[in-house]
Amino acid sequence: MWILYAFGSAFFAGITAVLAKCGIHDTNSRVATALRTIVVLIFSWIMVFIVGSFHEIATLYYQTILFLVLSGLSTGASWLCYFRALQLGNINKVAAIDKTSVVLTMILSFILFHETVNIYKIIGMILMMTGTFLMLEKKETNQKEDNHWLIYAVLSVVFASLTTILGEVGISHIESNLGTAIRTSVVLVMAWVVVFATNAQNSVKEVPKHELIYIFLSGIATGASWLCFYRALQIGPASLVTPIDKLSILVTVLFSYIVFHEKLNLKSFIGLMMIVAGTLIMLL
Repeated sequence: MWILYAFGSAFFAGITAVLAKCGIHDTNSRVATALRTIVVLIFSWIMVFIVGSFHEIATLYYQTILFLVLSGLSTGASWLCYFRALQLGNINKVAAIDKTSVVLTMILSFILFHETVNIYKIIGMILMMTGTFLMLEKKETNQKEDNHWLIYAVLSVVFASLTTILGEVGISHIESNLGTAIRTSVVLVMAWVVVFATNAQNSVKEVPKHELIYIFLSGIATGASWLCFYRALQIGPASLVTPIDKLSILVTVLFSYIVFHEKLNLKSFIGLMMIVAGTLIMLL
């Protein structure tokens, strides 16, 4: 059963980006992020009650709370940038760049926490970065727009890596699901602050119903991915669950072809295979 849960996690994580892009065609990306976070928050607290860690709130250290809040702010910034990148760019390319957050996180962990880097991780990082470069082949299109989505995608990676680093410190004395729920609560507050700060709150009423459905479905997909991943880790080996979960990029590419007709040429396909190979090698 753990294999089914692991593939379920990868599937839901993979379609999250596709559903999100469907929901931000005519919708402000900041508003979409704020609405989606509501659903994700519900799922994160469901996981807290499933594992029975709610009582730990009363025993939290101030340092833990501080780093969880900082991690939440980084998560919110990452999601805002990621949604904007999806809105402006090719979903396959955005997903490819998103995977490089693993590389940046490992580099920061080596610098800040002095974690060891073996030959497999080095090879994996090289493969992932090379594969991403191959998938970023330029097309005959508006160069200014391309630069915009690329900037947002890179910022999403930076903030995602900071989320992991800050989160690692924040959850050192707390159950991980409770830490995620607290962090997501911060994300929700931040997302709506950004909405009101940019005077985008009035556009909430103008969100097309079909896009609103996709936005909430993307939140449900994220929550479902978390639930499946947790269940798979609970009953299966982490060394096998994690690499299966990382294969979500294959699901994203498949559904982006079905839904948006975004095709991969030979160069991009080779790049995709290198990203997948690099991800798996780094887990050895």
